[in-house]
Amino acid sequence: MARTKNNAPAGVPQLLQDWRFDEPRKKIDLAKLDPAAKPFSSGDKALDKQQVEQLAIDLDACQNLLWANKRPRLLVVLQGIDTSGKDGTLRAVCGRMSPLGVRTTAWKAPNETERSHDFLWRIHRQMPAAGEIMVFNRSHYEDVLVPVVNGTLEGADIARRYAQINDFERLQHETGTVVLKFMLHISRQEQRARLQARIDDPTKRWKFQREDLDVRTLWDAYQQAYARAIAATSTPNAPWIIVPADSKTHRNLMVASVIKHTLQSLKLEYPDQPDIAGLKIS
Repeated sequence: MARTKNNAPAGVPQLLQDWRFDEPRKKIDLAKLDPAAKPFSSGDKALDKQQVEQLAIDLDACQNLLWANKRPRLLVVLQGIDTSGKDGTLRAVCGRMSPLGVRTTAWKAPNETERSHDFLWRIHRQMPAAGEIMVFNRSHYEDVLVPVVNGTLEGADIARRYAQINDFERLQHETGTVVLKFMLHISRQEQRARLQARIDDPTKRWKFQREDLDVRTLWDAYQQAYARAIAATSTPNAPWIIVPADSKTHRNLMVASVIKHTLQSLKLEYPDQPDIAGLKIS
């Protein structure tokens, strides 16, 4: 773990100072946030990988405690452009958790039934139940990214959707859901390398779509749409955390560290059942 100026181990809140956004603001400049930065790294990649593995084990214990309490809920949102590492983060961070009490959904373009409702209808149906962890691979934020870049959502309609998202996330917070939103922030050069790796590796070629190249030509527009959405929807109820993600190891380390810190901050304990304490089974 990184250290402070006095060489003491830095805690998660300290390390997040430049990367956590919990108040709406007029503007966020993603270009000033280095996707190659490693604020959570020890400086030793092998040690960081070991730490990720340990964090995955720790998160399994945290999830078990959350499930036993059957009270709070946790929603983890993973957003990012193609190849930013949403699938890889899921495997590395959540792979040790028991399937009991953990769910994930990968959001695609809405189908005909979903389009016939408001844009949050399908999202509300997949929110975590009491004691659950829900991980969104993409999310309701696609509805203020894709249509904004494509020009099918403009002006007051964009602002209205931001307000509706903030209201929705406030509702979740007030009814017991902890919301963590991660934007996996990679550079254009890193995306090029990852797309090329998919093409060159027969075992990964299935992930590549020619449409990915069309979207890549809209890089600047998507960066602007992300910055605008994050600026408008960063709240104390549902903070955004921008994760410098050119390094896959650091990406996993940062996300896992934040989730663990968040779950431990709930100060949960295993429910006591005094009526069976000391019970002997014959």
